[in-house]
Amino acid sequence: MTTNRTTTLLPLGFVLLWSTGFIGARLGLPHAPPLTFLLLRYLAVVLLMTLLALATGAPWPRTGRQWLHLGIAGLLIHGVYLGGVFIAISRGLPAGVTSLVVGLQPLLTAVTAGLLLKERVSRNQWLGLLLGFVGVAMVVAGKIGTGFGLPALLAALAALLGITLGLIYQKSFCASFDWRSGAVAQFIPTALLTGLLAWATEDMRVDWQGEFIFALGWLTLVLSLGAISLLNWLVRRGSAVNTASWFYLVPPFTAVFAWLLFGETLSGQALLGMGLAVLGVYLARPPAKA
Repeated sequence: MTTNRTTTLLPLGFVLLWSTGFIGARLGLPHAPPLTFLLLRYLAVVLLMTLLALATGAPWPRTGRQWLHLGIAGLLIHGVYLGGVFIAISRGLPAGVTSLVVGLQPLLTAVTAGLLLKERVSRNQWLGLLLGFVGVAMVVAGKIGTGFGLPALLAALAALLGITLGLIYQKSFCASFDWRSGAVAQFIPTALLTGLLAWATEDMRVDWQGEFIFALGWLTLVLSLGAISLLNWLVRRGSAVNTASWFYLVPPFTAVFAWLLFGETLSGQALLGMGLAVLGVYLARPPAKA
């Protein structure tokens, strides 16, 4: 009973935490360029997790190959995905539209995992994945139509590819690792590459207002530490397809948070879409083991 409850509550906790990422980006991006914002976040994570790993005696990756695999997974999941999302939003792509583009990830993961990992995707899972996408589209449909340029859309597509390939790569080569030292191994190369790109393309000026400090702290502690730790747990415990299916709940929850914090209204269509997304995740879950 306890195991089943944990198996349900932890993924839901991940969805709740991950959904706040778009809210944090909205709060912080007016005060710093996107890559500079992310660089500060990554450096804070490396510092905090290094101290925690040393203080608790966490085991570190033993071989250079382990460091390499964790670094590549981190570059894809954190660097490419988060970088793409932040750049897209900073260039005018509405957060809802960004969510919709990234919401294609479970479908893309299902196809890619079937080809690369030989994971069997059942008929119910395909139905769930399709229903989830329809639900996500209904939630964010009201925000489509806002003007934005091709670079913003390309950044969102890069984020989609980053999170899809990153989850599959991690599941294939480094599914099991200590969440404390593993985070350090993932975020160090991500911070280095992001820092180089920020130095080359941005002025790196930061407006240290209270809103930005809160957003940075929230994204560092709640997202990069809490949500990422839960994501690693999901990858370790489930298939790539099942892990990806939980991402369908992110845009609906983001819409709820936006309504609570910024007064954005939810239409009847959006509420129906959230229901379909929940049903899609339920159908896409793996069959229970006897």
